[in-house]
Amino acid sequence: MNYNSQTWTELSQTFAFLGNSLLAPMSQTERHGVDPSFWREFPNFKNKAVATAISHCLAYAENKRAIMNEDDLVREISVEYTHLFVGPPHPSAAPWETFYRGESVSIGFGEATFEMQRLLREAGLQISNDNNQYADHIGIELLYLATLCERASHGEQSSTDIATFTSEHPLSWIGALEQCIYDECTDGYYQGVVKLAGALLSMVAHDPREHIDK
Repeated sequence: MNYNSQTWTELSQTFAFLGNSLLAPMSQTERHGVDPSFWREFPNFKNKAVATAISHCLAYAENKRAIMNEDDLVREISVEYTHLFVGPPHPSAAPWETFYRGESVSIGFGEATFEMQRLLREAGLQISNDNNQYADHIGIELLYLATLCERASHGEQSSTDIATFTSEHPLSWIGALEQCIYDECTDGYYQGVVKLAGALLSMVAHDPREHIDK
């Protein structure tokens, strides 16, 4: 993949939005996701899978805003977040890579956590979040990727390194996370968000060039 500086910057902003969206309930973050106009302007990078995922998010926002006000919808999405990623008694869709590295994993701190801690340390980054999440949380992996993309926009990070990280970490397990979310909540907000993240990750890792004219 050979993106220009502007595209890398847009990718950085996109992954940052998705990462923050998956690190905390919407009641504690930005509310952009409930605004249909936000999704209409969301960059699709001329990629079919990304465009399809954005359409899913747009349809959710349009359908919900037709019957709910913004505050009520934010509350509903925040309850969904808690059910999926927090519990009690435990997350219905574990948001940590460790859980998808092996069968019957019941603890949240594993090899993937150590690997992400090392990558963050080598990049000069520190985890700073109120929820004290493990380093292999999907939100943190996406925020790390956002940093790599931002550095690529300045010519400070190679696209090969970005593709390697993407393939070995978030892309390797986001499909399983999406399936868990689908099994728990087939018509919720986060299915669309994770589907969009997966499409963008696949694009960055493989650059399939399934472009659309837009």
